[in-house]
Amino acid sequence: MAFSLATDLAIDLGTANTCVFARGRGVVLNEPSLIAFNTATGAIEAVGEDARGMVGRNPDTLRPVKPIRDGVIADFDAAEKMLTHFIRKTNQQVGGWMRPRIVIGVPAHITPVERRAVKDSAYRAKVSEVFLVDEPMAAALGAGLPVTEAGGNMILDVGGGTTDIAVISLTGVVISRSVRVAGDAFDQAIIHHMKRRHELLVGERTAETIKMEIGSATALETPMTMEVKGRHLGKGVPIRVTISDGEIREAISDPLKTILKLIRETLDQIPPELSGDIYDRGIALCGGSALLRNLDRLIQQETQLPVQIVAEPLAAVVIGAGKMLADKDLLKRLAVN
Repeated sequence: MAFSLATDLAIDLGTANTCVFARGRGVVLNEPSLIAFNTATGAIEAVGEDARGMVGRNPDTLRPVKPIRDGVIADFDAAEKMLTHFIRKTNQQVGGWMRPRIVIGVPAHITPVERRAVKDSAYRAKVSEVFLVDEPMAAALGAGLPVTEAGGNMILDVGGGTTDIAVISLTGVVISRSVRVAGDAFDQAIIHHMKRRHELLVGERTAETIKMEIGSATALETPMTMEVKGRHLGKGVPIRVTISDGEIREAISDPLKTILKLIRETLDQIPPELSGDIYDRGIALCGGSALLRNLDRLIQQETQLPVQIVAEPLAAVVIGAGKMLADKDLLKRLAVN
């Protein structure tokens, strides 16, 4: 049973990025979850990719805001304006003119108050109807796991603000756990490391670049180095230092340990009937931080289970939510409103 509106959208409102899926078109937008305000007038100066280019280089009159923190709305007004912009931009791309129905993926363990904040922001962004779905279930659907079968499927979603893990069987979540440690925690750990080891002050964008260029979860076959520029904490002058993949791996070790602990605790709770399925099928890994080098290898070493990065790790949640747009009965069954 399918919806009749061509403007129906699925949205992954992530801490780092917002992805939008238009029914019949696939993923049509993937931009940073960021908005920049003019502090003098309150006007919006930039949203998404345009706002990202201003971070760290903005004057005092320009205030970049991340409306989403740890997977939930931290700034209600900014989230509403950002959502409105992305929905309007998507409608312009796909030719929609009516208020869309939307499906939004949310972390599995957010509170009812946090869920209400997401729904209210969406309704204020001028949509006709809002459905919330758990991100692990949406990610499993987006990854193509056989979630309707009577067998265990484990999905691990390492995003920007949260890491969610779930075991799914018969279109239901058997176990789910979440921790507010993910890609942003890696960035903050790198910032602290640069301060402590090199007395170098770097911003979030530089920390993210370091993570993407030489970050890894286990030792690399070919060691890597990178030159980083920043401000010396004591002298206050610009300096440059050369850092190695090994020291960045050491810097992000604590967030990685937290994620591994989450996985072990979830494995300990799996019902015996499903343990064999997980042993055979392993863990499906998705989310933007799944792209950290060798994260799959580290998890495999620690759990002795097969670990597979899904085909589109960045878009798994929004693709899964998009699949629900075409199945009204499935959506009603999975909605967590």
